[in-house]
Amino acid sequence: MDQISSDAIASIVNADCDDVFALLGKHQIDESNYAIRVFLPTAEKVEIIDYTNRQTLAQMSKLHDEGLFSAVLSLPMLDKYLFKVWYDGEPQIIEDAYRFPSTIGEQDLFLFGEGNHEKLYDLLGAQLCDIDGVSGVRFSMWAPNAKRVSVVGDFNFWDGRKHMMRKLIPSGVWELFIPGVTEGALYKFELMSRDGTLLPHKTDPLGFCAELRPAQASVVFRRNNYEWNDSSWLDNRHESAKREKPISIYEVHLGSWRRIVEEENRFLGYRELAVELVEYVKDMGFTHIQLMPVSEFPFDGSWGYQPVGLYAPTSRFGAPDDFKYFVDLCHQGGVSVLIDWVPGHFPTDAHGLGWFDGTPLYEHADSRQGFHPDWNTFIYNYGRNEVSNFLMANALFWFDEYHIDGLRVDAVASMLYLDYSREEGEWVPNIHGGRENLEAIDFIRKVNERVYKCFPSALMIAEESTSWPGVSKPTNYGGLGFGFKWNMGWMNDSLEYMKKEPVHRQYHHHDMTFSLYYAFSENFILPLSHDEVVHGKGSILDRMPGDGAQKFANLRAYYGFMWGHPGKKLLFMGCEFAQGVEWDHDQSLSWHQLEIGEHQGVKNLVKDLNGLYCSSPQMYENDTEESGFEWIEADDRHNSVFAFVRKQKSTGKFLIFVCNFTPVHRESYRIGVNKPGFYVERLNTDSKIYGGANSGNGGGVESQEFPWHYREHSIEITLPSLATLVFELQE
Repeated sequence: MDQISSDAIASIVNADCDDVFALLGKHQIDESNYAIRVFLPTAEKVEIIDYTNRQTLAQMSKLHDEGLFSAVLSLPMLDKYLFKVWYDGEPQIIEDAYRFPSTIGEQDLFLFGEGNHEKLYDLLGAQLCDIDGVSGVRFSMWAPNAKRVSVVGDFNFWDGRKHMMRKLIPSGVWELFIPGVTEGALYKFELMSRDGTLLPHKTDPLGFCAELRPAQASVVFRRNNYEWNDSSWLDNRHESAKREKPISIYEVHLGSWRRIVEEENRFLGYRELAVELVEYVKDMGFTHIQLMPVSEFPFDGSWGYQPVGLYAPTSRFGAPDDFKYFVDLCHQGGVSVLIDWVPGHFPTDAHGLGWFDGTPLYEHADSRQGFHPDWNTFIYNYGRNEVSNFLMANALFWFDEYHIDGLRVDAVASMLYLDYSREEGEWVPNIHGGRENLEAIDFIRKVNERVYKCFPSALMIAEESTSWPGVSKPTNYGGLGFGFKWNMGWMNDSLEYMKKEPVHRQYHHHDMTFSLYYAFSENFILPLSHDEVVHGKGSILDRMPGDGAQKFANLRAYYGFMWGHPGKKLLFMGCEFAQGVEWDHDQSLSWHQLEIGEHQGVKNLVKDLNGLYCSSPQMYENDTEESGFEWIEADDRHNSVFAFVRKQKSTGKFLIFVCNFTPVHRESYRIGVNKPGFYVERLNTDSKIYGGANSGNGGGVESQEFPWHYREHSIEITLPSLATLVFELQE
């Protein structure tokens, strides 16, 4: 007879066993006998059968009416066996999940414990695999303070008693190989806290695929099925990531770029976007697409900035392989893919990471450190090795698994400062009494170092809104290690200037020149992002003063100034054709406005600005160095005119930008130049094809030996109202 204790039986039946492998499966009970136990609720009868010939070896006894069966065998110890189980009078043959050994190695657990497992996504999560010739899924997850963890899913009727997991002490990792589970199976984890409380079912923190919201289950996904066709791109993409190369980014919210109104206003899927969006971006001359967060998130209105499934592309637009197809076609079309990454906070949804094992595991216990008051979200505990590793590996995962080219890291300022958006007494100082989040700083540096080590051609971009020094400097020089930083100061100052009536701009001239005092202190990107067209701000076009024609002229002149200003470029979707209304994530962009000439004109201008930018090394080759820029006229505040030079480092070639931000047409406006010759008018935002009045310089002007602006020569130009002109010396 099996001498298992009544307490042990109760722990299995009540599913509060913290060491299930000590009870279920095969166990030696004395020198000549061993017991095999299995818990199969609702089973009527169970036999142990031979693995090869399917002959019955033993009839199992029911130790408990809930379905705990046992048999004591005096046969030679079996390496393999099967169960023949009867349900409703019908037999089926199954494997015993508790006969399989752990397949997680000590080295893996050690690296995870110290926070250095770069491929954590190969260790944790739902891994389709074969063990001992048997196909199934190895489930593993981290929950060190749970008393019991079970895998629940559609394969076990969501019954937490059926597949209790093995705890690998002291790592806090739980593991179970479940034979027969296949791709597409739905699952979650059922956790019991230390005090015996059952927690809400949790989705897999490393789930690779998720159900379509509002459903919340993780989905077993085979990760290595997709056949990539972008090897040529990967071999050469280091060129497109250099500071000396053009970077013009089109920021996109996939759910509202374009919708199919006739089909209940549905989204375009990843594969549809791979054709339509990629062709559009190529035609417009953008070099990069930046996607607002694609990691799985429950609430559409968060735009993805409150993700629950960091390792799963959102199922709103298709399956993970569909997203790979999207990235693949981008690369085949010569377009780089950036995605927004959100390591700064996570939502409080019950199925997410909050209080994951009954304790504040991923977040800080103290709400002054672990809760974000602005967004009602939890803040990651970056000082915990396993949490830091979870996030660091996620950054690497997107490059490795989905071939993306860069990450734009969201809300970096909120990570750097302990008192971010907090009043006195609402935050906890660091060990030195300061406001800097030392653990977050270490984490950011670590992520950037690992990404650039593993993927040297990556772009790591910080959305950082403060004056923190060295954001885009290497970590060995004391920096944070990003490749680029958004220039929020330029954005705020220039938009503040542009929204003013032209008659008042002379009093705010510095708003357009101040950015040049610090333009080369970081590797900057000039962003006009989604944040500037939401929450009552209106569209970028709405910010411009004047009547309809003047609004468009202001915007065209502003875009000309932006493309001429040092720094890479970023434009949110819809801004390229001057969408007239504020962005709405529930609706398609206002594509019908392109039937109006002024909107089509702005679109033509952005396309030509990108064309000029990408074909003119003067505008990007020396982009992050002072030697690439020179003021000609920075002080003509009374006329609100700016003139500057963009210079190429390798050849000395240059472009001259002249911007007039008043509605006054100026004849014979003189600009000093260093070299004599004919200056071709390369671009004029007042051109008819852009919706302007078509005033200009007839293709160009000849210089005069007339000193001006401390230069020996000058050109006398016609400067249209509210316009930006670009000139180049004819070779």
